[in-house]
Order: sequence, then structure tokens, then C-alpha cells
Amino acid sequence: MDVRATSKHLRQAPRKMRQVLDTVRGKRVNDALTSLSFMNKKAAYFIHKTLKSAVANMQDRNDSFNDEKLFIKEAFVNEGPPMKRWRAAAMGRGVPIRKRTSHLTIVISDNGK
Repeated sequence: MDVRATSKHLRQAPRKMRQVLDTVRGKRVNDALTSLSFMNKKAAYFIHKTLKSAVANMQDRNDSFNDEKLFIKEAFVNEGPPMKRWRAAAMGRGVPIRKRTSHLTIVISDNGK
């Protein structure tokens, strides 16, 4: 059974999120949670939180599941809407700044591996 969890409008650039997500993609859930808890990255916190949400969704839908068999089937990050800001520049000009956001999706499964 596949279960999905999403987190939207995360204040982290998608490129930085993908660097951390590539390290846990395809791993067992318990191993991924352990490795994420020791990473010193902001993205690791968001991924850890979403992964725990996916496990809670699995527990809600399926009463009899083995958490040792759970693995990350899919994990991807899409770009969210950027926050647009302006920064002062020389000679009275303004320079645009785009503060990027992310949409994180994690799918976990208990069969197939």
C-alpha cells in the first residue's frame, strides 16, 4: 500500500532540498529518519517532518503494517511560488530578489522491496 505526504510553501530553495533528499531516496524509513536527525541542514528538518507525517498517514489507513518494511518509494521537490522582494542598489535603483519556496512530496510503501 502506498501512502503520500506533502508539505507546501517551504521556505527553502528546491535545489538545496534536492541535495538532502537524494541521500535518503529509496532507503528504509527508519534508516532515513535516523540519518536525517543527524544532518546539519535546514532541509533535513522539513524532510524529517514530512516523512513522519507519511508514516502517520500509513498508520491511520492501515492498522496492521510493519514499520520495519516501510521504504521511501518516491521523493521529489517541486518549485513553489517565489516571494518577490526589492533591494536597494546604487544610484537610487532597486534590484529584485526572488526568495524561492518548495513543495515536498514523499511516497512510502510497505511492499515491493
